[in-house]
Amino acid sequence: MSWIVSLPCTRAEAEALSGEIPALDAMPEAPVVVTREIDEDAGHWQLDAYMDDKPGAALVALLQSLVPSAKGATPVVEELPEEDWVTLSQQGLEPVQAGRFFVHTSSYADRVPPGSTPFLIDASQAFGTGGHDTTAGCLSMLDLMARTGVVPRNIADIGTGTGLLAFAGLALWPRARMIASDIDPASIFVTKDNAGINGVPLGRGGGRLAVAVAPGTDHPSIKHRSPYDLVIANILAGPLITLAPDIASVTAPGGRAILAGLIARQMEPVLAAYLAQGFRLAARGGSADWPCLLLVKRRRYGYRRKERAFHRSDPADASFGSW
Repeated sequence: MSWIVSLPCTRAEAEALSGEIPALDAMPEAPVVVTREIDEDAGHWQLDAYMDDKPGAALVALLQSLVPSAKGATPVVEELPEEDWVTLSQQGLEPVQAGRFFVHTSSYADRVPPGSTPFLIDASQAFGTGGHDTTAGCLSMLDLMARTGVVPRNIADIGTGTGLLAFAGLALWPRARMIASDIDPASIFVTKDNAGINGVPLGRGGGRLAVAVAPGTDHPSIKHRSPYDLVIANILAGPLITLAPDIASVTAPGGRAILAGLIARQMEPVLAAYLAQGFRLAARGGSADWPCLLLVKRRRYGYRRKERAFHRSDPADASFGSW
């Protein structure tokens, strides 16, 4: 049998729980937390936490502490039939069409639109099923890059979660070298499983996915394979700002970075951190609430001289984005 703990929450609390949850990640058998909007007109949201065993009072209290607005609410603790665990944990995870990509769970495996590039990503303890605006925004940005003729050959996906964005990159540029990393070992296990499900070969050569457990870019394999002409980082605003110097150090001059995981009011401080590292904003995608930023690292000539627009040698630089 499985168990679910349900609590009301606000939209802001739901958004804050869309990434890593340190209080739960430290647990050996952490519950899977899903937030969803249950009444769009009234703006009511709900946290559902799924677990294998009956939760004790300490775990229920911990879950309640994640949503301060539910301080006075009575948590709903229910026992579920074992066969309903996967289905219920994926409630609300409708298929996502982002550019050419169609991301779906097992429940929609027979509904793939013709001509799309599908990925089967079931709910798991890792972030990045495609259903969140941040992940969908990154998929659309990758698709836009490919449609405008950008062809990166060395790519890093920092904070890969389920591996979805790395898979999408290899689908668009099948000869590229790709490495995906995450600070959470569980995410790398999930990424490997999802790679097998979606026919993505693992390995170190072109067209294969290398993986690493690493905080940010701090891993010998990530540094050895640098510089990258595309770095993807769909994490959170705080880590994005902290990692700005590190991401800049592994990005090639003229290389691109896709940043997501931030909410609209966090865009300016995140952007400022990367402008200070020599990047420029080339495009903004995603949704109004969850922007996705495409940055380009300026080329330099001589000692600390920034490249002027008319010095670009790559035609893709001249046609994609603006100064």
